[in-house]
Amino acid sequence: MKINIQQFEKKIGYSFKNKDLFIQALTHSSYAYENQQNVGSDNETLEFLGDSVLGLVIADYLYSSYPGLTEGELSKLKSTAANTSSLSSFCQKIKLDKIILLGKGEEKSGGRKKRTILAGAFEALVAAIFLDGGFAESKKFLFILLEALFKKIRIKKFFVNNYKSALQEYFQKENLPAPIYRTITTTGPDHKKSFIVEVLFKNKPLAKARGKTKKNAEQKAAQKALKNILGKKMKALTSDVFLLKKKT
Repeated sequence: MKINIQQFEKKIGYSFKNKDLFIQALTHSSYAYENQQNVGSDNETLEFLGDSVLGLVIADYLYSSYPGLTEGELSKLKSTAANTSSLSSFCQKIKLDKIILLGKGEEKSGGRKKRTILAGAFEALVAAIFLDGGFAESKKFLFILLEALFKKIRIKKFFVNNYKSALQEYFQKENLPAPIYRTITTTGPDHKKSFIVEVLFKNKPLAKARGKTKKNAEQKAAQKALKNILGKKMKALTSDVFLLKKKT
């Protein structure tokens, strides 16, 4: 695959001094294994470093941007921004998924759409920017994406929660047993599975939903159940997290 490095650098607003570091960030282990004669390291060690850089930048962004939130709310938002779903979305937003170097087998099995691969490549890119240009450059790169993700928040008006936790807290507050999640069906090949999950209260169905993972389907089912309970008070932030209007 021919990679137009300059075009990608223009898109992300950062130019690498060490182009080899950038290529390493793109190199999945499957490609490195199939091209051992021509390739150095894959991106797994960069992925490890990038995870920590991401955590610090996200915490910095949330702490400075939303001083009105509690520690628990900040933690929920940090988890949302750093999860596989969000990172894979960041990867696709900057078109990084188009240039990841994959082995032939991984390419054929739909690797370019696997969220774990996309999230890992994004973490590796963050680490490469950090090593090449320092913390300030990685922070500058990530803040643009984080601002787009969190632009819906009005701190003085909303609480933050994820759907499963909120649904469980609702029943606990009413002194009722917690809801139970049951997987109804699992379909599709390994790289493109689909799950339908139902949430029940005392064996009575509250809602069901489809998702790309069991966790995602559970969150969507909880979201549907909560919407019936809370109505227009809820405002979706991501597929996992919502904002709840505070009482004035």
